[in-house]
Amino acid sequence: MLSLSIACTLSVLLGYESSAHAAAVIPANTHMPTIDHIVVVVEENHSYNQIVGSKKAPYFNQLISNGALFTNSHGNTHPSQPNYLALFSGSTQGIKDDRCGKSFSTENLASKLIQKKLSFKGYSEDMPRAGYTGCSSGGYARKHNPWVQFNNVPASLNQPFTAFPKDFSKLPTVSFVIPNHQNDMHDGTIQEADQWLKENLSSYVAWAKTHRSLLIVTWDEDDFSKANRIPTIFIGPMVKPGKYSEAINHYHVLRTIEDIYHVSALGESAKVHAISSAWKK
Repeated sequence: MLSLSIACTLSVLLGYESSAHAAAVIPANTHMPTIDHIVVVVEENHSYNQIVGSKKAPYFNQLISNGALFTNSHGNTHPSQPNYLALFSGSTQGIKDDRCGKSFSTENLASKLIQKKLSFKGYSEDMPRAGYTGCSSGGYARKHNPWVQFNNVPASLNQPFTAFPKDFSKLPTVSFVIPNHQNDMHDGTIQEADQWLKENLSSYVAWAKTHRSLLIVTWDEDDFSKANRIPTIFIGPMVKPGKYSEAINHYHVLRTIEDIYHVSALGESAKVHAISSAWKK
């Protein structure tokens, strides 16, 4: 018989809680830090061991040294698209492929934030214009842009990365940043993604240190291994730097954002705890 700890780890790998707790809804954590802005960057198809400690990724590792690294973090499934949906909506929406043209009407992070009079925007590199619904353009791919797939998210919230605010005080409550295929490690190298993040977000990271702003950097999946272990990094003034071994997946990251902003938990995220180990007291 599996021990409880092994069972819990298996549940994270599979993207749901163990059968004994499958129906349990976990109450919100009411002791989360006050955060004005969260920026989520999603990288592609690389494992924990390919990034952490790699000489090819000096900026990622600088962020790790100054932030919280979750050493037992996992993608929920394969391939890419259902992981993005899980992170954004608390469900893979039954999707098991990367094909374009999906459309959903279920609740999601953006719709929940809007209901609370908060704000959301997604910023995708190489997307040709705001509100674009096409499958691809340059290095942009719709499969990596979950908010465009929900018909209850206004088109105006679907923005190219060129619209990312230069004045960081004007950031929405929650934003997602999606680099293009060359700069997210999907087609390009670790070095290219590392340099892109440094060039495009290091000024935000410096600003966040003196403001109540949190950067989350994660990966969609590790490119089809069974373990699906990925790096997840939190950086901000409310974060206690260090390594944290609590088992997490995309649903835990979503639940953390939900509990910070007091929005009701979506789908499978209602059955997992918000991340609580990495905050300063």
